Amino acid sequence: MFISGIQQVGIGVSNVHEAFKWYRQHFGMDVPIFEEAAEAGLMLPYTGGKPQSRHAILALNMLGGGGMEIWQYTGRTPVPPAFQPQLGDLGIGICKIKSGNVQASFDYLRKRGVNIQSNPTPRPDGLEHFFVKDPWGNTFEIVGADDWFNPPPTPSPPGRGVTGGVYGAFVGVSDMERSIKFYSEILGYQTIVYDSTEDFADWHGVDGGFGRYRRVLLRHPEKRKGPFSPLLGDTEIELVQSLDRAPRKVFENRFWGDLGYIHLCFDITGMAEMKKACEAKGHPFTVDSSGSFDMGEAAGYFSYIEDPDGTLIEFVETHKVPILKKIGWYLDLRKRKNPEKPLARWMLKMMGMGRVRD
Repeated sequence: MFISGIQQVGIGVSNVHEAFKWYRQHFGMDVPIFEEAAEAGLMLPYTGGKPQSRHAILALNMLGGGGMEIWQYTGRTPVPPAFQPQLGDLGIGICKIKSGNVQASFDYLRKRGVNIQSNPTPRPDGLEHFFVKDPWGNTFEIVGADDWFNPPPTPSPPGRGVTGGVYGAFVGVSDMERSIKFYSEILGYQTIVYDSTEDFADWHGVDGGFGRYRRVLLRHPEKRKGPFSPLLGDTEIELVQSLDRAPRKVFENRFWGDLGYIHLCFDITGMAEMKKACEAKGHPFTVDSSGSFDMGEAAGYFSYIEDPDGTLIEFVETHKVPILKKIGWYLDLRKRKNPEKPLARWMLKMMGMGRVRD
């Protein structure tokens, strides 16, 4: 059993094609791995006890990093939160996007009229970062990174090579020690990069950014392994606990799939072993596809658990993935003799042949 990386962050949207266009034009998420309109029939604990129709696109950035599962209800109107979520509210509050040149990313996004929340500034470990909002109110952190599948060109050309894919997430928690244990023991984030408590100046442009917080940045100490590990790359999780107010659940009185960040998904190998490990640590699967689940152009075994505050963590054991859709080349990963070995870089790069060009 092992984790290959963050496969994707799920984002509930009101128009999947408008959102896909915006994310590919601004964050380079321009390679659709699958697109499917179907019924979400296995998420009943989180969808009102009945199946819900939806349309989803999984998109990647071939510079490296996790993807985005852009997800829209089609049988009901997706519901926004009844309040303005703030830092420290329980759930995924901010998606991290990796950048090879933070200032260049800032200049590019500002010129494109993106809603900038803060200027580039150091965080506690010294890395430059800044925050933006998409047109639907989702906050993103653009943060410096040096782990790439295809290194961004220097200098960054207009419109390309500015950012990579998903680098991690901010997660609001109510009990920091309990959450550190969860993300360390189950997801392998065992390195504490910083653990600081104060009113952080670098957050002052973000919703709820003023006030006393404890923030803990976690990383995995060893390189991930598995077929997609070179593409998904290194990741980090930033846990945020408000010390001034009682947090609210970002998805209180709403369904999974409604507007906002709906889950954080990890690409894994060894689902049966993962199920046993999660049960032993008090976090049993709440959703289990019980084998391979067809997603049109891809297939895999998926499951969900909840972190100590109910934030949804998805596991996907990828079975089938498109390498080159134009000629019908799909790879069955279940036939590999050594599942820990990464796929050949040329093969991973072939996935980029499906890039959508605007």
